[in-house]
Amino acid sequence: MDPTPQALPRGSTAPRQQLSEDVASYVRELIISGRARAGDFLRTEPIAEAVGVSNTPVREGLLLLSGEGFVELVPRRGFMVSAFSQQDVRDIFWAQAALAGELAGRAAKNISSAQLQHLTEIVAEHAQAVSAGSDSDRIVRLGHEFHRTINLAADSRRLAMLLASIVKQLPNRFYNDIEGHGEDTLRDHPAILEALRKRRTKVAATLMRDHIMTGADDLIDMLEKQGLWAEEEKKSTA
Repeated sequence: MDPTPQALPRGSTAPRQQLSEDVASYVRELIISGRARAGDFLRTEPIAEAVGVSNTPVREGLLLLSGEGFVELVPRRGFMVSAFSQQDVRDIFWAQAALAGELAGRAAKNISSAQLQHLTEIVAEHAQAVSAGSDSDRIVRLGHEFHRTINLAADSRRLAMLLASIVKQLPNRFYNDIEGHGEDTLRDHPAILEALRKRRTKVAATLMRDHIMTGADDLIDMLEKQGLWAEEEKKSTA
């Protein structure tokens, strides 16, 4: 897995809000991959060059990240990378799990026969794709479609929007690496579907929360193997 964020095409005509979000996504990747460490100051020029934007969207993107706690603005010095700990990962996933669990519980009440059939087909396709060793992109797409369908079935637009705002705090590639490949998904998705089919709201909510929280442990293990917290561990054992 290549930890290097990919530069975006220069001369983009995307709206300015999208450009600032592109910057935020790029810098999150730098931080979570360990290429930008806690205490580092972020220079706007290299970021602008990499993303292909002017300095204004860079500053706006960094302000977005300051609101998420990834960076902090130091007067007269600029934006500094904040610490990103294992507990931060767990907190992000906990918030996701709480919202996704509530949405799953609501979906168990509201889900239509057509949506249940769609989920049944997704679960079957996913299991077949994993068994056949299909390309990872297809497996990931099926995993995402499973969750998207449940969120839509909940018919709770505002709650789904809140969930989306939390999900974007981690780069997509991390979700892609942990969603759709492990035994956890092959086990959990059919169980969640069964709870939805039987209209068991509490069971569906609990299963979804547990499923999401498993991803936190998987991601922490992945980031530890990449050496994200290696320096901190050395300091603590010195």
